[in-house]
Amino acid sequence: MEGALWPLHGIRLRTVDLDLRVMTEGDLSTLLTLLPDDLQMNPHATRYAGLDDRANRRAVLAQGYWRALGMWSPDDWALPFVVRTAAPEGGDDSGASPSRLGSPGTVLGVQWLEGPDWRADRTVDSSSWLVPGARGRGLGTQMRAAVLALAFGPLGAEAAISSAVVDNGASLGVSRALGYRDTHRSVLEHSGETLQHVRLERAAWDASGRAQGIAVEGVGPALPYFGLEAHEAGE
Repeated sequence: MEGALWPLHGIRLRTVDLDLRVMTEGDLSTLLTLLPDDLQMNPHATRYAGLDDRANRRAVLAQGYWRALGMWSPDDWALPFVVRTAAPEGGDDSGASPSRLGSPGTVLGVQWLEGPDWRADRTVDSSSWLVPGARGRGLGTQMRAAVLALAFGPLGAEAAISSAVVDNGASLGVSRALGYRDTHRSVLEHSGETLQHVRLERAAWDASGRAQGIAVEGVGPALPYFGLEAHEAGE
């Protein structure tokens, strides 16, 4: 029903180990209980004086979801996916073992894909988090690759960017594994930390062949929400 009312909810991405579906209202209660304590939240988000730190962090997550839907436009959008363990197909045990990741459908984290100035530059940004028990298994790379397959495939993106503080080896490692190149550094005003910016061009993504084996489904009905007609999509 949600996919019919809001076609963005019909988008689904699948890798060998993961199943990514667009976040719904019903996902929030689970995600709020799983939110990692070490996750850096948006420093510009509203904080409430009467709430402790954990409650404020949960408010940032929930309001971020509602803001993404409520403020959506083809020029500036943010699409959050819930990352779950995939059901093995045909008994194929390739990749990470589902027994170590949890039963099929276990929530592991969140992957965002954003188009902050989409119709002007066809460039996407991304951010993500995983529960601690799912880290260090290559899943961050699969998650990012899944949304890049959507961006460079049906959405026709020209480039992808990302950024992380210089000591965030996990995030920068995912970017470099997927072919992003360093572009420049900046300093975060609220913390003074140095941020490394990276960029991946469409040609480099296409040449990598990483889209192979990633299933991208349900995009057609959602194309108008990205300012696209069916014939414009990079099928």
